[in-house]
Amino acid sequence: MIKIKSLIRTIPDFPKKGILFRDITPVLKDPIAFKNVIDAFQSNIPAGIDKIVAIESRGFIFGAALAFNLGIGFIPVRKSGKLPGKTIKSKYDLEYGTDMLEIHEDAIEKGDKILLVDDLLATGGTALASIKLVEMSGGIVKKYFFLLNLMT
Repeated sequence: MIKIKSLIRTIPDFPKKGILFRDITPVLKDPIAFKNVIDAFQSNIPAGIDKIVAIESRGFIFGAALAFNLGIGFIPVRKSGKLPGKTIKSKYDLEYGTDMLEIHEDAIEKGDKILLVDDLLATGGTALASIKLVEMSGGIVKKYFFLLNLMT
């Protein structure tokens, strides 16, 4: 099996000086590595998940593939101003400032069991804001997946 972590590149000073950006594109361009990631995620999904919620933008890649494989709905969490229609919003902190995430207010039904997906966990800000959006919508986050965890 390919060591996924060894494919992830670190790009210094992107998008701002002092930030170490984790580039997952080598994982995505390698069909075996990408398949291994999706298979590993899929083999750990608990029964009864109703929808996949994925965080903009790289989380969409993994979340959409999982939703397609499972035959369940995919819900994007986007940065503020990117979704048409009525949305609910949640503010979060970045390593270099603050931002806002949003979700369509009708995307999740009360009691929906949610799998949250993103490419990496750095400070936890976007994950916590996304969990808040799911809960504000009446959903229940049952599990979350990240390709890379920088908090450990």
